Order: sequence, then C-alpha cells, then structure tokens
Amino acid sequence: MRAVTRAAEGFDRRAFTVSEILRMQDAGIISENENFELIEGEIVPMQAKSHIHELLKSALNYKLVRALPDSLWLGVETTIYLDETTFVEPDIAIYPRGMILETVKGVDIVLAIEVSATSLAYDREFKASLYARHKFQEYWVVDAPNRRTFQFTGPRGKTWRRRAERGPDELLSHPALPEFSIRLSDY
Repeated sequence: MRAVTRAAEGFDRRAFTVSEILRMQDAGIISENENFELIEGEIVPMQAKSHIHELLKSALNYKLVRALPDSLWLGVETTIYLDETTFVEPDIAIYPRGMILETVKGVDIVLAIEVSATSLAYDREFKASLYARHKFQEYWVVDAPNRRTFQFTGPRGKTWRRRAERGPDELLSHPALPEFSIRLSDY
C-alpha cells in the first residue's frame, strides 16, 4: 500500500503542476503504473477497480462504441488536461474525433462517465462540481452496486442546470449518440 498523507487544516501544502507530474513520470519518480489524478495541484490516488466496476464499464464501452458516430471518439481512462494544475481520467470520455488528446478541454467533452463502486460521494459532489466548472457538456455517475445513474447536464459555474437520477431498469441514452441505449439492470 502506498503512503498517503492528510495535511492538517490551516497548513500550506505543496501543489504540483501537470508539467511537474509529467517530468516526475519521465524521471521515474512516479511510476506510469500508479493510478491517480491531479486535482487542483494535489495528487489523488484512485482505488483499484472491482468486478462490478469493470463489468459496467465494459458494457457501457461496448454499447457506446457500437453507437459512436464518425464525428466522435471514445477514450477509456484517457487523461484529460483541464488546466495547469488539474488532469482527470474519467472511466469514459467522448469528444470530437481528430483532436490531439493534449488539446481536449472540458468544453470538448460531449459525455464523461465515472463508474463508482467506492467513490460515489466524491464523484457525485466534488467531481461533478469540477466538471461543471470546466464546462463538460454532460456527466454521468454510475452507482455500480445499485445500477443507478446520476446524469448532470448544462454546466453553470460550479453546478449543473439539470440533474436526474435513473434507476437500473430505465433506458439510458444520449442525444449525440442516437443509436446508443443501455439498461444497467441487464448487467
């Protein structure tokens, strides 16, 4: 298990930039196999994936890829650089085809999906706010154990104009993907 620190409130913390993290990876200080995101300068370790997480992520990927129009691209755990101190790796990100990955920003993300088995509150609250601030067009959080989906659309500042909760038997779809639909209770 990796060492994790929790700074006491009121004390300064050392913030990192994306370029510093990339240099540390190039120098071997941080392994390319480490699973983390850089959130506003702080390294946030990501949990190992469970069976249910991988099952639903695979089902979503399969259905999305089959429905993807030629104008869009699907990234799986793709690094999205939001600014100089933040990069994220949503489980699934759909963005315009032909873009160089390093130039993809939040506003380019047509749909980001996080499949949550252990980080539901973090994904529904903190990540939703972060993705709204960076103007992701739509964001879904899949509550894997319960097969519920929380849909966020219309970013507005730190929040979203519309939030909806879909049950496991409800059909999920997206307007940019007219051939896409999935019912999570099927998996």
